[in-house]
Order: sequence, then C-alpha cells, then structure tokens
Amino acid sequence: MFPFFGDGIFTQEGDAWKHSRELLRPQFAHKQYDDLELFREVVDDLITILPEKGMVDLQPLFFRLTLDTTTAFLFGDSVNSLQASNTAGEATFASAFNTAQDFVAKRMRLQDLYWLVGGKGFAAACDDVHRFADQIIDRNLSRDDEGRSSGKYVFLDFLEKNTSNRTELRSQIINILVAGRDTTACLLSWTFFLLVRHPKVLAKLREEISSTLKGSTEFTRSELRRMNYLHNVLKESKKASLLSPAIRHVLRLRNVALRLYPSVPVNSRTAIRTTMLPVGGGPELKSPVFVAKGEGVAYSVYSMHRRPDLYGMDAELFRPERWEEDLPLTKDPVNAKWGYLPFNGGPRICLGSESSPNLPAESQLLTLPSTTVDFGLNEAAYTIVRLVQRFSIIQLPQGEKVELVGVEKQTMTLVLSITEGCNVELSR
Repeated sequence: MFPFFGDGIFTQEGDAWKHSRELLRPQFAHKQYDDLELFREVVDDLITILPEKGMVDLQPLFFRLTLDTTTAFLFGDSVNSLQASNTAGEATFASAFNTAQDFVAKRMRLQDLYWLVGGKGFAAACDDVHRFADQIIDRNLSRDDEGRSSGKYVFLDFLEKNTSNRTELRSQIINILVAGRDTTACLLSWTFFLLVRHPKVLAKLREEISSTLKGSTEFTRSELRRMNYLHNVLKESKKASLLSPAIRHVLRLRNVALRLYPSVPVNSRTAIRTTMLPVGGGPELKSPVFVAKGEGVAYSVYSMHRRPDLYGMDAELFRPERWEEDLPLTKDPVNAKWGYLPFNGGPRICLGSESSPNLPAESQLLTLPSTTVDFGLNEAAYTIVRLVQRFSIIQLPQGEKVELVGVEKQTMTLVLSITEGCNVELSR
C-alpha cells in the first residue's frame, strides 16, 4: 500500500495513526458543508451534461462527481471534471488511480508475498497519481492572500499548517481522495442500479420526495435536519416521528445499498497480541480460533450483510422496508453492534461516523443525519434527491440484463463497483 498511499492515515499505525486521526477527524464536521452548496454546484454540473432523453452509464459520471466534490472540499477549488470532456490530465489521473488501487488490492491479498505483484506498471501509476496531486496542491497553495481570506473553508490550508513536510501533506491528501471519491461513487452507482431494477421502490421514493419537498431544490442540511426525528427516537423509542417520509425513504435506500453492496466489501486486521476468536473453528464452526500476534484476520462485510440469521430469509433481496421491521440482527447485543458495518467498526471506523458508535441497524439508520453524519452520505443523499426531482423517468434501458441481486458481474479493487456499469434511461 505504501508506494501509493504514502505515510497517511490508511498506512499508519500506533502514535502516528492516532495523530493523523486526531488531526483529520474534526475537519469532517458537518458545519463545513452545512448549506450543501459544495454538493449543489457539482450536482448542477452533472445534471447539465446528462441527456434530456436517452441512455447513459451513470457510474463513470458518479466517479467524476465525487472527484469534483472531494477536490473542492480538500483544495477550495474543484478539478471540474464534469465541466469539461475528460481532459488529458484528469483522464490520466483517473486511469492511474484505478490501476494503482487494483495493484494495491492484489498486494493486500498476497500478504507477505505482496512483492510478487507490482513492477513498472504499479510504479508508473503511483507516479501519475502523485504528480496530479502535487499539481493541484501547488496550484491551490499559490493562491493569493485575497483568495485565502475569502472565508471559505479549505481543508488544504488547515493541513498545510499542521503537517511537517510536503510529502506528508501529499500522502494525507491522497488518502482522503481515495476515501472521498471511490466509496461514494460506488454507493451512488449501486443505488441507481437497484432502483431501476425495482421500479415500485423508485416510484414510492419519487412520490414521497415530491410531496415533501414540493419540487424545491433550494434546501439546506439544517432544513433537512429539522425533518429529522433522531432525538424523539432516542427518547421515545419508535413513537411517531417528525422525519419527512422522503428523507426517511432515502435513508432506507442508502442503508439497503450499503448492506447489499458495502463500498469496502472485504477487510482485514492484524493481531497486535496473541488472542482467540470466540467462534469459527471446528467442524461446526463454533469452536474458538487461535490467532497469534502478527497474524492477519480477513473478514467479509459483503457476506455478513447477506446472512439470513441477521437480516431474514430474504436477506439477498433488495427490500428497503426491512429496516422498519424487527430484524433478527437486533435480538442479540453483539450482532446488533457488529452485524451492520458499512463504515467498519472499532478504532478505525470511518472518519465522521465514529462519534455515533456502532448501534443496532435500526438505530444506525436513524442516526445517519446527526451532527456526526459522514460527508459521503450527505453527498449521496443530496445527489439522489436532485436526480429524482430532475428526471420524470429513470428506468432500466430496453435489453439491459435483469438478474438476481448479487448475480451481476462485480469488480473489486479496494472498493466494489459494477463491471458492466450503471446503465439507465432518463427522460425529463
């Protein structure tokens, strides 16, 4: 990982990792994008280039959208990849970014034999990504005093003041770019991939957005939050809520997409001391498993999220309504805490999610719009609402494959994307 990520939060351990986490965590507070203006400008760009009528693959556009929002947040200025047909620099970066991640994923799977994968192709991809990041950093750090005193929050300005050297600055930027671009783009792609294959769910979502927001696209996060029933739920436990049906439905859809297609489907941890896993060994997989210090333990969130003992016998189906039911997941406190991990768990839980500790799935659903909500989730929800508002028809193109959920071809690097794209037919 190191040749690509450098010395950043993803590769660090111990005190260096703690320092990076303490440094970065406050920067993802919702106040930095409370008015949603950061998302609004980029989604406007997306809507502008989408056809008024016709078929389009949304997945590559979502990757460009999330690149634009992430660079706008990090650097104060977006690379505006949606405003221009793929420029040479942006295309090179995107290709190198994907290539480097593919190499990293393969190296991670090989563990101690990681050195068998790499070579000139990996080195070239890493160099291209680093060069692109350096160019953006140079451009934005060279802003004049007037540009820096505009009052606009810029992550790069903060990071420059709190990092010791240029290489460290670039490494942290690349680490955040990976997290901000790919995970949210995959979440959006899988959500629309599922919606066009489940038209009744999309129709219900459309009806609720229309009746709640009355067609307005000028709404802020604070306005959305006033339709939120987090505090009532926590205090009164499932009594009638004040959350708008539209926003509640969007949150259910996001949870379903994250359950069936978690952005990081497979992960691993290394034991810092000799320990035991309580179950998983023996012929019936119920005996303890010995794990020596230094050994790695891989786990699949993708598989866990499809377990019928946690999510019901129809766990493989896309059915947002399950989140309003009494799921088997909530019966056991351990399962309730660790059975739904779209943002991982423990000390390395996703930045922005950690102040809301792992809660039962139903509670996690309701706490997503809280003050600790993740940057990417706000971006995804806002994008979904705007696209549904804009297009009267969003449907599966004629001749497109219709398969059981999970049978479609998937591509896994560090994240999980759709091999054949997210093709949809749009009409205004």
